[in-house]
Amino acid sequence: MSERILDFLRRRQTDGPCVVVDLDIVRDNYAAFANALPDTSVYYAIKANPAPEVLNLLHELGSSFDCASVGEIEMVLATGAAASRISYGNTIKKERDIARAYALGVRLFAVDCVEEVEKIARVATGSRVFCRVLCDGIGAEWPLSRKFGCDPAMAPDVLERAHCLGLEAYGVSFHVGSQQANLWAWDLALGMAADVFNEMSRRGIELKMVNMGGGFPTRYLKDVPGVPSYGEAIFHALTKHFGNRLPITIVEPGRGMVGNAGMIEAEVVLISRKSSDDELRWVYLDIGKFHGLAETMDEAIRYPIRTPKDGDETAPCILAGPTCDSVDVMYEKTPYELPVSLSIGDKVLIEACGAYTTTYSTVGFNGFAPLASHVI
Repeated sequence: MSERILDFLRRRQTDGPCVVVDLDIVRDNYAAFANALPDTSVYYAIKANPAPEVLNLLHELGSSFDCASVGEIEMVLATGAAASRISYGNTIKKERDIARAYALGVRLFAVDCVEEVEKIARVATGSRVFCRVLCDGIGAEWPLSRKFGCDPAMAPDVLERAHCLGLEAYGVSFHVGSQQANLWAWDLALGMAADVFNEMSRRGIELKMVNMGGGFPTRYLKDVPGVPSYGEAIFHALTKHFGNRLPITIVEPGRGMVGNAGMIEAEVVLISRKSSDDELRWVYLDIGKFHGLAETMDEAIRYPIRTPKDGDETAPCILAGPTCDSVDVMYEKTPYELPVSLSIGDKVLIEACGAYTTTYSTVGFNGFAPLASHVI
């Protein structure tokens, strides 16, 4: 728990829920990735938290950036970062957005099908493309779906088509799933990448780069390995599958870069029961799924919650948000242990909220203001 954040909250004058991000923690996280993977470029996935202060700091530290839209590309360029430090990593792009990114200087694009390659060839001549392949996501708390990536056996055809259309078939990418606790998840994925490299070489095309994606976790309620452990496991897998001919490598930490740097302060709005013999309390906060806690969907991410009554007797409760929508319930399948003495009006602290909170907050559902954000 960041003392700097706690001090900020003690002095805060405004009301309502807010997230506070400590840049000192972001700086430490960047150093951890740089030290654990010294020969790998860091491309921060800015969708996790695009606060200008975060982007400016990472630009100063030398980070590159993974962007999902033209809007994100423009955010990065506003820091003064060169377009050469940007990857347009979304595999689903409008042709006019590709053209706009190209006009802004971006030359690195993700693809996962021939149709996307053809769009890039039409409006972004000579660009580098890398093909994303599917991973099973085993070991991840938030496995990614089949929406992005192609079967590894299809990747050589996609990349060969890029080559034939005058693009540079640059490499392969994958994502092992968000909040990936399995150190060896990258081993299987790098094995698939090496197979694509070998097949492309057989076809006379030499790939150069492997984008090893994100998935690096933040500690919520469970302990997770540290970045040095991931670095060691990844280096072992790289040398296992590529030997002495290591490719250029990049990683795209998002959650792992900013997750533990943020904390939300929220307020208990109501505590009630649904019947006189109901054993479970319902605890309603002034923040829910629509205002920053979307990752509680299916109770995938269970945030640590601190209260002013910690140390008192606890009992399980159902935790919900304030909106008039029945899905605005964070924890019900597995109720959350909170102090019995918790009262209406108590402030609670939700830890590890630096990633995917402001970006998942609605602009005004039910008239509630978007989640306020402060960066210190």
